Amino acid sequence: MKTAFKMKLKPGFTAEYKKRHDEIWPELSALLKENGVSDYTIFLDEETNILFAVQQQNGSSSQDLGSTAIVQKWWAYMADIMDTNPDNSPISKPLLEVFHLD
Repeated sequence: MKTAFKMKLKPGFTAEYKKRHDEIWPELSALLKENGVSDYTIFLDEETNILFAVQQQNGSSSQDLGSTAIVQKWWAYMADIMDTNPDNSPISKPLLEVFHLD
């Protein structure tokens, strides 16, 4: 199943967000793959600072792995540059698929 969601980047942090993801921790990447997350892409709307994420899931969503220590550590690492909930998880909104073309 493919899912999409949006998050919000704080203004002025585009380069830092990209840098942190270019250097994603190997253990986080492995956790995502082990839980069925693949083909994961995040886009940025530079006018609104809205992040648009889409991922293939054959198990858990990346958003469902918040109880793991590595995801909690990643959320804390990213909290200074994103809009977050009190537990440091990114505020994310699922998006409704309205069209698909193979």
